[in-house]
Amino acid sequence: QVQLVESGGGSVQAGGSLRLSCAASGRTFGNYVMGWFRQAPGKEREFVAAIRASGGTIYYANSVKGRFTISRENAKNTVYLQMNSLKPEDTAVYYCAAKREIGLVIMTAEPSYDYWGQGTQVTVST
Repeated sequence: QVQLVESGGGSVQAGGSLRLSCAASGRTFGNYVMGWFRQAPGKEREFVAAIRASGGTIYYANSVKGRFTISRENAKNTVYLQMNSLKPEDTAVYYCAAKREIGLVIMTAEPSYDYWGQGTQVTVST
């Protein structure tokens, strides 16, 4: 069982930056694929970024590529999402997700993930 707790959300003006953190419980964090997803009001939850257990493979949604950076510190059981050049359309609840990396994991797909955090709100104003 893995418990995930996100932090770092808040309100920021367009062009600003935020860094989200996701702290995971358990001693095997280094064996998990970690992902970030987001859900805007009235929309489906969508993929944002994901990183393999080793950190060697990273994926981004096209909408955030070049602006967001996912990283992880396995020694701290934490994954981060650095968000720069924020836009109003980035406003959403951001969720951290985890999937034990056994075999092939489709890192960009929501159903791949077994564990989810409670979400943290990010609001970007003009």
